[in-house]
Amino acid sequence: MTDFTDQDHDYMQRAFELAEVAKEKGEVPVGAVLVKDGGVIAEGFNQPILSNDPTAHAEVVALREAGQALENYRLVDTTLYVTLEPCAMCAMALVHARVSRVVYATEDPRTGAGGSVLNILRHDPFNHHCEVDSGLLKEQCSAQLKAFFKAKRRK
Repeated sequence: MTDFTDQDHDYMQRAFELAEVAKEKGEVPVGAVLVKDGGVIAEGFNQPILSNDPTAHAEVVALREAGQALENYRLVDTTLYVTLEPCAMCAMALVHARVSRVVYATEDPRTGAGGSVLNILRHDPFNHHCEVDSGLLKEQCSAQLKAFFKAKRRK
């Protein structure tokens, strides 16, 4: 069990708020916050429908913003906070970007690539591995996702 810091909680709470923005816009509620040296350098929320871009997951949006902010495609010594376990696409992008740590709230039992279905973030043959911590604000983020999909099924 990971001992999460107050800062960890604050950053995941911000990711949850970004997921709410996605939900309000009709997107799957996932939010992401990328942190370096104790400060937020980028944020993102799911927006593939809004942007007509299948790669516009919260994590990828945050990575793109961070690359521009730091003027570097390598995002070493960063931590990504995300409300849902990254999919394979996002996990591989995190590995390529050299993100140091990934903290996700709730697992994705269908497409999770941070340890539940696949473990791309820590795949042995790769030359970079992300430290992975999970379960921070799990109940809150899981409830948000479940409520979103329940409402979708009612329509």
